[in-house]
Order: sequence, then structure tokens, then C-alpha cells
Amino acid sequence: QVQLVESGGGLVQPGESLRLPCVASGNIFSINTLAWYRQAPGQQRELVANITVGNKTNYADSAKGRFTISRGSAKHTVVLQMNNLTPEDAAVYYCDAGTILVMTGNGLKEAHAWGQGTLVTVSS
Repeated sequence: QVQLVESGGGLVQPGESLRLPCVASGNIFSINTLAWYRQAPGQQRELVANITVGNKTNYADSAKGRFTISRGSAKHTVVLQMNNLTPEDAAVYYCDAGTILVMTGNGLKEAHAWGQGTLVTVSS
């Protein structure tokens, strides 16, 4: 089994920053793509940013210029740095690991995992 644990959410004022780390654990051989999604109340979950194993990044238009996704120094970690936050950024942020290769007794198997979410509130 693969587990993703997010942290770093909280209450900030408009214009402030937050850093969201996510750590994947388990019998992981590799993770192709790590991503951050968010879901605001009454809205669908949407992609914020993702990063591939080759460190190619992709951002939602709302995140470009303000958010930065990167792989952490520890293996199988991803960090979302969010700057100049606005009330429209308030949501539950979820870490996602796509195309995970998991080591099992029968070789490598593909898996996918979501974190439990971390709440970001932006309010003055």
C-alpha cells in the first residue's frame, strides 16, 4: 500500500504564503507524476499543478506566476509553494501520486494514491 501525507495548510491573510509538503510512503519503486489538486466547497476538484519524474511542470492558469511545484529533497516528496494567496485559493488541497510502481512479492504493480487533504483558508 502507498500512503500520501500532506501538511502545511492553515489560515493566512490575503497576500501571504504557504508551503504544502507531501510525502509518499510504502513499497514504492517509482512515481511518475506527483500533483496537487484542490477542491473548494460546492466545486469540483481541480488540478493546481503537477510535476513528472523528469521534473516537467504544469500549472493551472490560476496558479501560474504565484505557485511553484517541486520535488522535495527526500525521495517521493513534492512541495507546493503558494505565494500571494487570495480568498479564491481557499480550498482543501490534495496530493496525488499517479502511475506509482509498487514493489510486491510478485514484482512491480501499478497503483494510484490520494492524500487525505489539507485545508487552506485565506481570509482577512
